[in-house]
Amino acid sequence: MKKYILTILTCILCLSVKAQTLLGAWENTKSTADGQQLKNVVIFSEGHQVSTWFNMDSGAFISTNGGAWSINGNTVTETVEFDSETPSRVGSQVSFEIELSEQILKIKGMDTVWTRIDDNSPGGLAGAWLMSGRKRNGEFQTRNVDQPRKTMKILSGTKFQWIAYNTETKQFMATGGGTYTTIDGKYTENIEFFSRDNARVGASLQFDFEVKDGDWHHSGFSSKGDPLYEIWSLRNQ
Repeated sequence: MKKYILTILTCILCLSVKAQTLLGAWENTKSTADGQQLKNVVIFSEGHQVSTWFNMDSGAFISTNGGAWSINGNTVTETVEFDSETPSRVGSQVSFEIELSEQILKIKGMDTVWTRIDDNSPGGLAGAWLMSGRKRNGEFQTRNVDQPRKTMKILSGTKFQWIAYNTETKQFMATGGGTYTTIDGKYTENIEFFSRDNARVGASLQFDFEVKDGDWHHSGFSSKGDPLYEIWSLRNQ
């Protein structure tokens, strides 16, 4: 009987830990002294994360940072790969303790509370992807994903964000993000912020997509109306 009870308790504990995963998207909102409404969206994929602030009304981009992450008990350690506001942080590590429930995320010692947006579903492309190739004039051109200059796209189950940056020069180039869906071979992005052009906020872009041999093939037209065919590979480090 004792063994049976212990087995049940172990199963309950495992389910609890599984439910309390960081993976997915989280958000926090705040008001400024002049009445602006700001939103912070954090996406945790397997091994990589991104945190971004933008204006909820205009979509004006404010800042972004992110990189690799790991967790040990309640302690999260991040290795910064990009930081639009403080580039000098690139390459550094930061650790902090979290308090996590199924729907709430807190950092110990801070009053900020993030609420869960999704748990990596229902979208079919959750993960951290690196631009690894393009198709131009009918020919495929590969790109070395190990080079310092990277274009990464991080997706949860409903949120996406791409970031262009250089880990060697610590330069941040650009970013954009919002919500997405994957339905019947169609990948649709709804842009909520774009660092280079606020005019693109609110646009909806649809692409054909498929995952072949582990790579995400993505084709259609860019926000400028130019044809594109991109290949993205899942990050393994």
